[in-house]
Amino acid sequence: MSKTKPSTLAFAVATAAATAGSSHAAPQAPAPEYAPGQLIDALHAAFGAHPARAVHAKGIVLEGTFAPDPHASALTKAAHLQSTPSKVTLRFSNFTGIPDIADNNPSANPRGLAVSFTLPGGATTDIVGHSFDGFPTATSDEFRELLMAIATSGPTAAKPTPLDRFLGTHPIAKTFLTTQKTPASYSSIAYFGVNAFQMTNAAGESKFIRYQFLPAEGEQTLTPDQASRRGPMYLQEEIAARVARKPFQFEVYAQVAEPGDKIADPSIAWPAARTKILLGTITISKLSANTPERDKALAFSPTNLPDGITPADPMLTFRAKTYPISVQHRK
Repeated sequence: MSKTKPSTLAFAVATAAATAGSSHAAPQAPAPEYAPGQLIDALHAAFGAHPARAVHAKGIVLEGTFAPDPHASALTKAAHLQSTPSKVTLRFSNFTGIPDIADNNPSANPRGLAVSFTLPGGATTDIVGHSFDGFPTATSDEFRELLMAIATSGPTAAKPTPLDRFLGTHPIAKTFLTTQKTPASYSSIAYFGVNAFQMTNAAGESKFIRYQFLPAEGEQTLTPDQASRRGPMYLQEEIAARVARKPFQFEVYAQVAEPGDKIADPSIAWPAARTKILLGTITISKLSANTPERDKALAFSPTNLPDGITPADPMLTFRAKTYPISVQHRK
């Protein structure tokens, strides 16, 4: 039987609110102590065990096209970033592994965006992001520790709770839990690929980048009071009605690192003043099939990459090993 823990996660957010290198060297990070399966187990401990995604369980799938910008080919030789448009499949989602979490629940932040591009010849490549510029921890081991702290720090836990102790030594995680934005629409908030990649062009020149998806119509967010008055399905209902009226767009950018930016630490956002190169525009034009079977079968991996793009953040290698485990748990 599924076990849902929305109250534990909400308490974690409330607790957090109340509790007070060189970029162009090869990124180095300590080898993870925990196995990929242990991270999946920690997600289930924090959010409950469900036959669904371990995280970002509630989502909606749409389809559209991606038109690359002429500047993109100067950055990478990746096939979808040359001159030919691509078909795209996108999944907007809520945070947590709770399949029925209400869209207006603060614990549903950050929102997720996963995109699969169909390359010439039929292969695919994916980008995975969320609506916060940064990750709560620097490593996968620390993320597991945060999840376990949430799982064991409900309202009846003795003080100081494991989460109190964790946040006391991890201020970035506290900021992540307490400064989220609630979108008026899945289409009206920016999404960030918080891990770094190396892009290489046809001349062999390389740069480290992180992805950003910026809504063409700008950001529109809700205050906590406004969100509390929306329905539990307001984001899914709004996006379905929006795309039925007309297509909407996101501009896709590569934020380019400079010397001194942290390549191997996704918890540190790069300065907003860094150069952003327009990679292209996604036009979202229709709903996809949103059956339970389709959603379970659909998988996005940030290391599903074409020639011209390689992982730069070591966390990506670990993340790639967790995805097949999570997919198996959906069945």
